[in-house]
Amino acid sequence: MNCIEISSQNLLLDYYKESCPLLEEIVRYVVKTKVLREPRVAAQLLRLHFHDCFVQGCDGSVLLDSNGGIVSEKGAKPNKDSLRGFEVIDDIKSAVEKACPWTVSCADIVAIAARDSVVLRGGPSWEVWLGRRDSLTASFDGANKFIPTPNLSLDALIANFKQQGLDTKDLVALSGSHTMGVARCVSFRQRIYDAGFQENIYERFSSFQETLSSICPRSGNDNVLTPLDYSTPTFFDNHYYENLAESKGLLHSDNVLVLEDEGGDIQQRVWAYASNREFFFDSFASSMIKMGNINVLTGEKGEIRKNCRFVNA
Repeated sequence: MNCIEISSQNLLLDYYKESCPLLEEIVRYVVKTKVLREPRVAAQLLRLHFHDCFVQGCDGSVLLDSNGGIVSEKGAKPNKDSLRGFEVIDDIKSAVEKACPWTVSCADIVAIAARDSVVLRGGPSWEVWLGRRDSLTASFDGANKFIPTPNLSLDALIANFKQQGLDTKDLVALSGSHTMGVARCVSFRQRIYDAGFQENIYERFSSFQETLSSICPRSGNDNVLTPLDYSTPTFFDNHYYENLAESKGLLHSDNVLVLEDEGGDIQQRVWAYASNREFFFDSFASSMIKMGNINVLTGEKGEIRKNCRFVNA
């Protein structure tokens, strides 16, 4: 299996220093305005960056609408009716274009917005390497193939991240993004009713299971939303890992980090993050930088889109 290339070559911390010096201030202002109005926007923008980078690399392909020969990734199963934040990116792009026309890529805006969203909800900051260019294509099939689904086993998750050049440390750290946001009933139904999973946790945590089953029955209520981190759903902290330590992660793919790695390095890292917030924050920031460099387009590749939803005419 070939790994997708990860490189920060040609990306720079001060890429827009001369061409758009107020870029990060503009992005931060728009993101702050949106997040203060609706805290869930923070998780939406963070997730948008993940779903962009896991398909074709961090190239803004997830933002493209279907048009001409392009079939949008937005309609793929992992994204349809669940991926949000596109209008926020539109607003940021509009503000940036007024200050610095034809200069800043949509891919870079997504990366900065994800970082600022985390910071605004109490999480760590990191330096975003810049200079990505926007793709000329989208990959509907790639979105269905490469974005991890909520019912994956641990082995499948490890293999999925390995395809992106990410290791098990990145897997555990980046899973911590589930400290914010919500999931639809259809995404965690198997976690409640799958017989094999029940055997692991029903006896110890029947009250939590009962709560989930009251929200998400065996059929119906597919789009009912539940917090990924029931304790602090709108804040970026390490409570997600504390939940996992009690097998109270919402998604099957969360709980397998503990249940399918008894005594292993992955489980031990979950314990470590649960007990040491700063360790988690440092690890998350490092893994976000690494993920943000997956298969980036630089130089003459791609383009700088005027409108993030469409390739330039």
